[in-house]
Amino acid sequence: MGVADHSKDSFLELKRKKVHRYVIFKIDEKKKEVVVEKTGGPAENYDDFTASLPENDCRYAVYDFDFVTSENCQKSKIFFIAWSPASSRIRSKMLYATSKDRIRRELDGIHYEIQATDPTEMDLEVLRERAN
Repeated sequence: MGVADHSKDSFLELKRKKVHRYVIFKIDEKKKEVVVEKTGGPAENYDDFTASLPENDCRYAVYDFDFVTSENCQKSKIFFIAWSPASSRIRSKMLYATSKDRIRRELDGIHYEIQATDPTEMDLEVLRERAN
């Protein structure tokens, strides 16, 4: 499974230029590559991001999480989220599970990874705890 050039470019725009708050990737089985399904602008929030994930299908996503440390410093961490809801098809879960390492290697600069099978596993509090 390859990773489309525009997928890498979108990630770099999120990482370096802060053009996107998040990028959602999906596997295009015909092209046999990971492509960008949706990007969220810098003004979008975590609820916008989670609402963009399909309820019954797997996706990969990166989310640029801004937070303030206990020392009152503004920081940003990039989370890679492997979204694999329990209700998705077995074939889809297997395809995303076997392709995950490939996309992770391509996206250089990820701070944390979360594997989520339901929304509670990637709640905003989970991100906060991991980032601090």
